[in-house]
Amino acid sequence: MENPKNEKTDVDFIESVEQTGRLANQGEHELTPLKAIRDNPWVMLWCIYAIWMLILNSFEGQAGGAVLGIPEFRKDFGYKYKDSYVLPVDWQAAFSGAPVASACIGSLGIAYLADKVGRKWAYALALVFSYVGITLEFVATTSPIFFAGKFMNGFAIGALVTVSFTYIGEITPTVLRGIVSSAAAVSFTLGPFLVALIIKGTGTLESRWAYRSTFVAQYAVAAIGTIFLPFMPESPWWLLSKGREAKAAKSLKKLGYSPSEIKMRIGQIILTLEEVKSETDGATYLECFRKSNLRRTGIAIAPFLIQTFSGIYFAASYSTYYYQLAGYSTSESYILQIVQQVISMIGNIMSWFLVERFGRRPLMLYGLCFLTVDLLLTGGLAVIGTPGALKGTCSLILIYCWSYNVTIGAVSYTLLTETATSRLRVKTIAIGIFTQNALNTMWAFVLPKLFNPDQANLGAKVSFIFGGLALLSCVYLWVYQPETAGRTYKELDELFAKKVPGRKFKSTKTEAEMEGEQVMELKQQELAYGDNAGR
Repeated sequence: MENPKNEKTDVDFIESVEQTGRLANQGEHELTPLKAIRDNPWVMLWCIYAIWMLILNSFEGQAGGAVLGIPEFRKDFGYKYKDSYVLPVDWQAAFSGAPVASACIGSLGIAYLADKVGRKWAYALALVFSYVGITLEFVATTSPIFFAGKFMNGFAIGALVTVSFTYIGEITPTVLRGIVSSAAAVSFTLGPFLVALIIKGTGTLESRWAYRSTFVAQYAVAAIGTIFLPFMPESPWWLLSKGREAKAAKSLKKLGYSPSEIKMRIGQIILTLEEVKSETDGATYLECFRKSNLRRTGIAIAPFLIQTFSGIYFAASYSTYYYQLAGYSTSESYILQIVQQVISMIGNIMSWFLVERFGRRPLMLYGLCFLTVDLLLTGGLAVIGTPGALKGTCSLILIYCWSYNVTIGAVSYTLLTETATSRLRVKTIAIGIFTQNALNTMWAFVLPKLFNPDQANLGAKVSFIFGGLALLSCVYLWVYQPETAGRTYKELDELFAKKVPGRKFKSTKTEAEMEGEQVMELKQQELAYGDNAGR
């Protein structure tokens, strides 16, 4: 027979957790971005670490495409066509498609492991794959060995994106979630920027170091990530999902929280995890497609797919080569590639100040509308085909890269990070990475046949394809995309559970908000009563 005293203790504990959780939920609404940054310096530093791990991802992704624009690489791995060297289209597609295909497997596999052994060990495994892949790329003198290196690095690419955005979403305060996850997307421009600088310095060398220098630099990026990994605090969300409250408290302490803040934060996380438990029982991939989770999974990954539909794979992987085909010299194409990355970084930095002020939905919708017009104009100039028109397409590609990074290039990661339910976050992110990479795998094999001068030779006219897909995506965003800015995870859980239409998310008052306001009011009354009693 149960001890009534123990039963009362359990009830008191549950009530205490609920009260502190609701108080923490309301407290997040009262934080400003600047105060949150000042109060959470260690959280911000570990978010920067996660962003650094993403730089390793984007560095590899850009290096694989950028080497195609290096004449010495095409000479060593390709064949002579007219007055220059080109890669065999099948190998070109394989080099581009291999890491994207293995990234699909890497994202799904690492999500399973991250839920089993934690985010920290998942990072460690990704780094192992990265070191092996870099080494194979560096020593390669034949296409099969280079392909093997790209394929191995793909596992790391999928893993690093999945774990980094999960970790950022789990340690960042609500008021900073959009800013930090958008800022994380700067890694996808900073990595390519570093690659562009290296290739500008070495790309014209008449030896294997014209492209091998890029792979050597990857070692340095991976080494910095490895040095700091042992000190990384494990995700408190993962620890509490495993019932490890003491370790979660220790992790929160390493993230800079005070004892009272640790108690409130643990209460908030436990309350959120318990309330979605019935919707996510088992936390398997299948759960992402059951009950209200199906809608959440779709809304989380749709913006990620829209990135691919809008043509970023072409702009990111083929721009250097296209600049050369459009009439610029090899050296000039490298300079344009650097300009492209600088413009992209400026665009991403601008998104930090817009994502919370204007919200996710407007930036996604109106940003994609602008990109659609840009793509159609690019295709139109490519049809004209005069030297001046072709130079104009290069300008429009640069404008595309800026506007993409201000809007959907940054906000999609925010939506992917915050829309998923807490227990399924890493798996939902993995599904998003998988589906995007699956589409990119398709583009990797199709684009060379459409784009290359020795194939269909469409050049920038492929923009018509992406423009049409972007137009259809605009319709989806208008109808289905909800506004998630300023919502805690508990509030988002409630909005999805109640099936609130996407266009009403912003105006709906949740029970979680009302409960938080009530608890905060009671807390203030208790403090006022204590002050009066002490006089």
